[in-house]
Amino acid sequence: MKSLIVITGASSGFGAEMAKVFNADQHPLLLLGRNTAKIAALNLAGDVLIKHADVTNQAELRDAIVAAEALYGPTDLLINNAGVMLLGNVWQQSPTEWQTMLDTNVMGVLNGIQLVLPQMTERQHGTIINVSSIAGFKAFQNHAAYVASKFGVHGLTETIRQEVAAKNVRLMLVAPGAAETNLLTHVTDDHALTEYEAWKQTMGGVTLDPKHVAETVKFMYDMPQEVNIREVDIAATRQDS
Repeated sequence: MKSLIVITGASSGFGAEMAKVFNADQHPLLLLGRNTAKIAALNLAGDVLIKHADVTNQAELRDAIVAAEALYGPTDLLINNAGVMLLGNVWQQSPTEWQTMLDTNVMGVLNGIQLVLPQMTERQHGTIINVSSIAGFKAFQNHAAYVASKFGVHGLTETIRQEVAAKNVRLMLVAPGAAETNLLTHVTDDHALTEYEAWKQTMGGVTLDPKHVAETVKFMYDMPQEVNIREVDIAATRQDS
């Protein structure tokens, strides 16, 4: 049997497409999200365990991973995909929105890593892929707190990669540009949303298809364990920033 793959934020967008790609390759999957009905609606076949998990709750995350590993063996790949993007200017935005992004985008990633890393280093085998953003290495207006969170993902990924390299464990990062996901559905700042949509029109009104991010992640993982594709930045060709 192939190795267990754990995907957070699997209900839509990148996570849903990754679930489809790895399911097609017959990997056992633990699919995590806050909307399990949407994950179930993917109608995936084979060894698929769906669990409710908020990545900010490490105990809930731990229980789900323990349950999956009891069925399918140790986690060989953790994809930290769950993320929140709430646009707005710092002088107007609610600090609650900042906290939501930092808790999900940074603490959620750290929570998952801490749960699987000890057994990966002990086995000297395993991969963690963190989904960041082009906003993890360059700034975008109306994105200050989001940019801060994604710069954090870039920084923690490289730090941990260095710490576990000698143990033959891979930390990888994929940084997508603007994509056709549901990240914008929770934005409360109408002006920021209008500006984003105007920017999207400069790309012909269509941004990156999430399936190509999923295909890229699969390619990264399928490299031999001794090869680490440390970072991939991927965006629509028409995205100029």
